[in-house]
Amino acid sequence: MVRRLALTVLVVAALAPALRGDAAPPVLIQPGVTLAGVPVGGMSNEQAQAALRPAFARPVRLVYADRSWRLHPARFGARVTIADGVLQALGAQAGAAVSLVPEVNQQEVRRFVNALDKRVSVPAMDAELSRLKGLRPQFTNEKPGIKVRRELTVRRIVRALQTPQVRRIRVAVKPLVPARTVARFGAVIVIRRGVNQLRYYRGAKLLRKFGVATGQSVYPTPTGTFSIVDMQLNPWWLPPDSAWAKGEKPIPPGPGNPLGTRWMGLSAPGVGIHGTPDDASIGYSASHGCIRMHIPDAEWLFHHVKVGTPVVITDA
Repeated sequence: MVRRLALTVLVVAALAPALRGDAAPPVLIQPGVTLAGVPVGGMSNEQAQAALRPAFARPVRLVYADRSWRLHPARFGARVTIADGVLQALGAQAGAAVSLVPEVNQQEVRRFVNALDKRVSVPAMDAELSRLKGLRPQFTNEKPGIKVRRELTVRRIVRALQTPQVRRIRVAVKPLVPARTVARFGAVIVIRRGVNQLRYYRGAKLLRKFGVATGQSVYPTPTGTFSIVDMQLNPWWLPPDSAWAKGEKPIPPGPGNPLGTRWMGLSAPGVGIHGTPDDASIGYSASHGCIRMHIPDAEWLFHHVKVGTPVVITDA
């Protein structure tokens, strides 16, 4: 009985401080302290860690137009030692902002953005000559494009994965403007083979007409849609690989050169628009397939076209 009484006294004595409210209070973070931007003031070690874990685990939502992607931190190797950050917060003064930055595998982020670029980016499409309506050029409409700004998007993703408060970001993009629009299409040449006429358009607007010579029946000028691929000032005439030029020798620039002073070669092999010293041939089917012009007319045209200018040759 005596021993039991003594044990009871010892237990009551041990519990006395707790019963009186004398137990040591838990260590708490000072008021107003934030850890990685998350308010943790007044929290214990365990409470602060519990608050930080979901904050760093939440996915980031990446948005472009009406599309979005959920980026989970684990996918990009995001790692952070929350316990170390909380220990720093426990030792911080009231109102302090304690940083805690996760490590992120930027190579994984970059691989993701490179794949995203292929899915999101769209090249700009220039207006193109599509057909003739009557003799007037018709065009397809231009379309603007979009390009992902990859490095800026990488930086945005990394920052969001390292910052619990940032959970929604946008893909960084830049617009791509078509180089050639319907409104500012530039020069178009239409050659009417049947009446030996060259028509110069600026877009769909006819600006000038020229008499020309086109190919003889045995050496016809081809019909179709072509483009200027070569432009030469004061060209040499070089004999083509054709029976009619067999035995001929090259002719340097100067008076009497069959090409005059300007050559505008087309994507049709061996065919070009050029001046001619033979003014009497203009208005007739007299060439070996090329389009001849009076020399002053060819010089004017040369300065109003460029490589890439479309050329339509028609029988109309």
